[in-house]
Amino acid sequence: MHTVAASDLRIPALGFGTWQLDGPTARSMVETALELGYRHIDTAFIYKNEKEVGDAIASSNIPRDEIFITTKIWTDSFRDGDLQRAAEDSAERLGGPADLLLLHWPSPSAPLAETIAALNDAKARGLARGIGVSNFPSKLMREAAGYSEEPLITNQVEYHPYLSQQAVLQTARDMGATLTAWSPLARGKTATDPALIAIGEAHSKTGSQVALRWLQQQQGVIAIPRTTSATRAAENIAVFDFELSDAEMAMIFDIATPGGRTGDWLDPAFQWDKR
Repeated sequence: MHTVAASDLRIPALGFGTWQLDGPTARSMVETALELGYRHIDTAFIYKNEKEVGDAIASSNIPRDEIFITTKIWTDSFRDGDLQRAAEDSAERLGGPADLLLLHWPSPSAPLAETIAALNDAKARGLARGIGVSNFPSKLMREAAGYSEEPLITNQVEYHPYLSQQAVLQTARDMGATLTAWSPLARGKTATDPALIAIGEAHSKTGSQVALRWLQQQQGVIAIPRTTSATRAAENIAVFDFELSDAEMAMIFDIATPGGRTGDWLDPAFQWDKR
């Protein structure tokens, strides 16, 4: 499995996302993903499936140290004490601490310095091997890093060919962090994109496989596609046996347009990067 390094962690570069998967479907798809070779599973408190994720991992017979788990703390638990308790609850549902513990969205519900200190304390208590953020614009990511004694391992944000994230990606690189792309297939849009399909035909790949490969060839980028289809999960992981040319990479970068974001729940107190 290809990995991306940040601090002392090596993170599988292609993970399996579990947003909107619940109950038996969540457990079944995580079991399937692990059977297919995925070794990075992404979840969150707000997804209400940490227990199913944990049960699937426990039943897999794959050594726990070979699986990388990311989970996220919701914004109503950002105060000191609340955050640590939320991390403990997540660890109980998952069957043990996550490898990576993130703040799910920035929120003015608590001072950022307090939240980051609590996140550091959760790591110190053994509730995660690494910490980071999710959906943080560049300015706020730098501010969070300034409050943190521990390195921030990743910033998990929406990223796909239709949404330029060069500013936040460069910020992550400057910090020695990674960028984790959620919705890397733009909710299925990549499957029918003529430009991506045309590139894919040259490699006997689909448009969605081209989009995932484009992400994999960018320094420090991780992708966590989600699907309810075992066939599609197998397709998504089969992206390490071909390489896009510099010209093909540039063509895909040129696809991004203003308004390419598919999910925007950023609190009005904050503002996205312009590019």
